[in-house]
Amino acid sequence: MSVAELRRIVLFRHAKADWPQVTDHERPLADRGRKDAAEAGRRLADTGIPFDLALCSTAVRTRETWKLAVQEFPQRPKTVYEERVYEASPGELIAVLNETPDDARNVLMIGHNPGIQGLAEILAGSAEGEPRERMARRGFPAAAFAVLSFSGPWKSLEPAVGTLQDYWAPAE
Repeated sequence: MSVAELRRIVLFRHAKADWPQVTDHERPLADRGRKDAAEAGRRLADTGIPFDLALCSTAVRTRETWKLAVQEFPQRPKTVYEERVYEASPGELIAVLNETPDDARNVLMIGHNPGIQGLAEILAGSAEGEPRERMARRGFPAAAFAVLSFSGPWKSLEPAVGTLQDYWAPAE
């Protein structure tokens, strides 16, 4: 495979979490979050993107989101639980993605705000169009995802190289 081939990144924010008396890292999903995670999984499956790799934060709410979402996929991609995705800035998330092997064309990253939203905005640069308008209007609520594409090796991923192709968020 040529490293100049089109690659896709889906940035997926964890579903709505509960607020029990546990550390932030250990917060589970709320009932609504479980419902929205499954719906997001159906919407992701509907994109038809054959994911090669999922990079998931180690936090309980992201792992639960992924477990519910991936059940809707026709095929489960390789999953790596990555500590560096938890509480990561957009720059730190880019650094994680820069390490992705070039044989992975389509990567799903399950993480947290403000990093996931910030990364979507940074990668898309000054993109315009209907998905960008929806993302600007809705923000990046729990269980939302953005689909971006770019060409080149993963190590070349940097701000403004991506194109925002799609955006979805659950109904309020």
